[in-house]
Amino acid sequence: MTKVPPRIANILMNALKGGVVPRVGLEYVTVGRAPEISAILHDIDMVADGGASFRFIVGKYGSGKSFLLQTIRNYATAKGFAVVDADLSPERRFAGTKGQGLATYKELMQNLSTKSKPDGGALPLVLERWLSGILSQVQNPADVEAKIYEVTHGLEGMVNGFEFAKAVALYWQAYQDDDATLKSNVLKWFRGEYVTRRDAKADLGINFTVTDENWYDFLKIIASFLVGAGYKGLLVVVDELVNIFKIPNSITRANNYEKILTIYNDVLQGKAKHLGFLMGGTPQCIEDKYRGVFSYEALRSRLSEGHFATDDLKDLTAPIIRLTMLTQEEMYVLIEKLRNIHADLFQYKPILSHEDLLYFLTVEYNRVGASTHITPREIIRDFIELTNILHQNPDQTVADILGNNSFQMAKGGLSEEEIHTEFQEFDV
Repeated sequence: MTKVPPRIANILMNALKGGVVPRVGLEYVTVGRAPEISAILHDIDMVADGGASFRFIVGKYGSGKSFLLQTIRNYATAKGFAVVDADLSPERRFAGTKGQGLATYKELMQNLSTKSKPDGGALPLVLERWLSGILSQVQNPADVEAKIYEVTHGLEGMVNGFEFAKAVALYWQAYQDDDATLKSNVLKWFRGEYVTRRDAKADLGINFTVTDENWYDFLKIIASFLVGAGYKGLLVVVDELVNIFKIPNSITRANNYEKILTIYNDVLQGKAKHLGFLMGGTPQCIEDKYRGVFSYEALRSRLSEGHFATDDLKDLTAPIIRLTMLTQEEMYVLIEKLRNIHADLFQYKPILSHEDLLYFLTVEYNRVGASTHITPREIIRDFIELTNILHQNPDQTVADILGNNSFQMAKGGLSEEEIHTEFQEFDV
């Protein structure tokens, strides 16, 4: 097993114990999901070729939905994409009467990430990288502004593309004059932080601002601009769609679903380029016919599965990818990885044996209701707690903590001997 750097190991342990998905180090603990990841990576390849994609990633709380989204996010930045991500909340939606759509755009831009800036805040870096490319194409710095408008000519054909080009030229002016105030104002404009057009006009001479109505069109411009800056495209990751489902007002919910429909149609009709969307939600927030995405008939008719797909025979090219729970075999591999990371982090030789890991899973899967309700998040949390207790109390054993009752594996009622056979291929 590849040794995990202590800083990454500490982040992994703290985040997973707290029930949240770490933004770094996921490659050290990823197991399973090979078909789903392969399908999404194919989408990303299409985005790099100038296409667009849109997927819903659907799974129960704790099933690994957010984990998968972050894994794809990290992969995309490593492969030369720019990625923006945001979790929806009561303050951040796709549309709203109090600027909730704009708030989502602001969060996305705040979290703009690239390979060299994976933790967000990459907007200045992107602009300067683009300008460096322009500088390399001209002999005289005085010709840079003319070259900027020449290169952004394609953007001018897009909605508000001319204003975008003007803002880039202003950033060059600020860069050349070392004008920190102007540079800050241009970044503020790109991030959608100007409240009124009047303010933007006064500071920048641009009679346009990003709003609740036009933020998606602006994302399309940014995607095209990013390709000009040398990136392969823009991936937009939006999690916690359940916050749309929770909106009490039916008209407001419908407005949000209408915005999703607009984006979905735009992407599938080929009107967007170099742009991919991944949206994460629970089965209920998608399928509920009264409040979920399927309550909006135009979306339901587009997203519903056909007659032939089943739980065992999935169509992974469909717009909805449904996550099933990790198998017990996959969970064994995962907790084995966590055991080794914990031991490396605290510098001790792993004390949990193969039999201890099997017994831990036996206990977890035999809890009341585990067959339908237990999630990887709960098992991971319990396992890290177990390893912490054992490390801090070396006089204790696994049997002392878990008890020494005789359990059978919940899946198929396997005997203890059969458990060993079931997991034999993972024995290290």
